[in-house]
Amino acid sequence: MNILEWSKSEVDYGRKLMDSAVEGARRGEEKFLKDESLGRHMEESAVHAAVATIFGAGLGWLGGYLENRRSRSRAFTGALLGGAIGFAAGLIWQNRKLTASVASGAWKSVSKTRDVRWLEKNPIDYA
Repeated sequence: MNILEWSKSEVDYGRKLMDSAVEGARRGEEKFLKDESLGRHMEESAVHAAVATIFGAGLGWLGGYLENRRSRSRAFTGALLGGAIGFAAGLIWQNRKLTASVASGAWKSVSKTRDVRWLEKNPIDYA
């Protein structure tokens, strides 16, 4: 096998791995969401993340207000930054099970593809 054949084989294998990861992720998403749409799930997650957003904004405002001799602009900036961080943290927390399902599906699919590749390269002779 020359370098051209080897590189083509490796690129094809990489493509197979990527395709299997994407397909496994889709199956994991469908398994988790069942009949619900992803958009609807994300809307609900955003609503539930509001508490973390408010908490983060409050902490950011307080930190900015107390840090710079009661500066209103610093407090406002802190509130915006804290709210953004709180919202992101809330979304991550609300979607942790979906993320785990997607990652698990992708991992299982990639593992199957790797096993097939290994068996192609290392055939088992029972004779």
